[in-house]
Amino acid sequence: MPVSPRTIFLILYALQFCSGVTVAATHLPARRPTDIEIQSVAINGKSIPLSGKSKINSGATPQNITFTFGQATNAMRAPTRVRYKLEGYDSAWHEGGGEMFIMLRFYNEAGDAIGQKGFPVNGESAGWSGDLKSSTFSHRRETVVVPPKSANFWFVMSSAGPPQTVGIYVVDHLVVSKLVDSGPASVLLQAAFDRSTQYDPTNQAPLGWTRDGIHPSMAKIIDLEPDRTAKALAIVDDDPEGHAEWHTIREHAPAVSPGERLDVEWNEVFTMGVGNGHEAHYEKLAPGEYQFRVAEVSALGALTGNEASIIIKVPAPLWEVPWFWAALVAFFVAALLGISRYASWREMRQELARIEGQRALERERLRIAHDIHDDLGARLTQISLASAMAQDSPGLSSSARSEFDRISQMARDTVSALYETVWAVNPENDNLDALGNYLCQMVHQLCEQAKLACRLRVPELPRDVQVASQLRHNVILAVKEGINNIIKHASASEVVFQVTFERDALMISIYDNGSGFDTGHRIMGNGLGNMKLRLEAIGGRCNIESSAGKGTTILMHVTARPTDSHAEKHVSREASI
Repeated sequence: MPVSPRTIFLILYALQFCSGVTVAATHLPARRPTDIEIQSVAINGKSIPLSGKSKINSGATPQNITFTFGQATNAMRAPTRVRYKLEGYDSAWHEGGGEMFIMLRFYNEAGDAIGQKGFPVNGESAGWSGDLKSSTFSHRRETVVVPPKSANFWFVMSSAGPPQTVGIYVVDHLVVSKLVDSGPASVLLQAAFDRSTQYDPTNQAPLGWTRDGIHPSMAKIIDLEPDRTAKALAIVDDDPEGHAEWHTIREHAPAVSPGERLDVEWNEVFTMGVGNGHEAHYEKLAPGEYQFRVAEVSALGALTGNEASIIIKVPAPLWEVPWFWAALVAFFVAALLGISRYASWREMRQELARIEGQRALERERLRIAHDIHDDLGARLTQISLASAMAQDSPGLSSSARSEFDRISQMARDTVSALYETVWAVNPENDNLDALGNYLCQMVHQLCEQAKLACRLRVPELPRDVQVASQLRHNVILAVKEGINNIIKHASASEVVFQVTFERDALMISIYDNGSGFDTGHRIMGNGLGNMKLRLEAIGGRCNIESSAGKGTTILMHVTARPTDSHAEKHVSREASI
């Protein structure tokens, strides 16, 4: 028949008791290792699946992380005692809330419990070194006031804190004394092993003491080293589901009176934890990599080698990652470049649309000019020729001949005006050089018809300076108005016509050596006023300088900027990409 570990322990204990051989508490039989596991991890309240994972990412700035751990799903039994530690965060192992205690339990004359005063312990004592042999006892001293109606008390030492508590608790040199106002204290309860009678032969316990609890066998007598008291009371609890007690028996219960002050002092050493599954909770972990470890230990806190672990990576927030700011700057630079590129592209598209519209308009103007020249011009020329031929008809009266001559002249004048309009409409003439040539021809023709000497001072003008049709039209009419005024009113014998172009400024000067006039007193007629209005309409200006007997100078100033045909081609090419 198989023998349980507890039976083996009891046999060894009986042998050492009978033979007097000291058996250290650390030599208690070890349990067979059992499986332990991390059952779940919850991050910010959300459970993370762990199936097959040895490493999980918590996400940046987790507010809280909770680990649940305990007996593995297929394990045969629960672990004896469990510790946990978060490597990289914890400096020491943690255990659950295991607790043992010593207590004074007060009774009345009828034997009813009426009050108690307990002194719990948990974790490990300051002198615990991993085994009882090398550990150091700590001394404690407490004062207790006897509650009303008390007649006597029991002293209790128990592992009945949380039922899952496992570990060892050793108490040595326990003494309870009654304090008095004067004189020495009266000892009510001596240390268990200071009496001459060491054991009660009935229950193998110190005289006046007995074992109790669910598993009384876990209440033990421990042999100490020679430099300490020979023996001490202990509870070695290795069962998460049970507990054990040492307590005094009723027959030896010390008598007390209500209100008395009791002095309780003892030496103690202990280590304890819990064996059932429980949770570990952490808040606001700093960025880094951590390893959460869960380990099974024996009742005395020795590692069994049965362990589970998982790695938790807490990434740094995005704004703390070294490359984040470089990427952010690069993003903004790229965005600015993209916006700039888009703005340039859109501007080029608009410019291309304007250029295409202007070209379409130019094509339409060219078509109109050709139609006028080819159709209306030809018809007016036919009228002029027909009128001239009609004058030679025999039998035609002189008045009819005069009328045909007038019709012929009107037709010629209309053809001339029509050609001027065609020239103005034709987009091929939208440049400064064509304007200068036309002005020279027009001035020369007007002066020749009036038999007026004319000097033309017009240097070669640039062809890359585009001149809008409205500007050409107003300049031509203003110059024509000026020449006609000279012919009609100046009584001049010579006209000097000069055109210059400097720094985007087209300047036209018309000088005559006629009679002149006083600009301060003479009211200008419609002709001079019309010149000013026409130039102002295209953003220019007209100044007239004259004095009586010294001729007149008309100065016209118009802005005309050069255009780069290559730039238009570049805009068109860029916009089409």
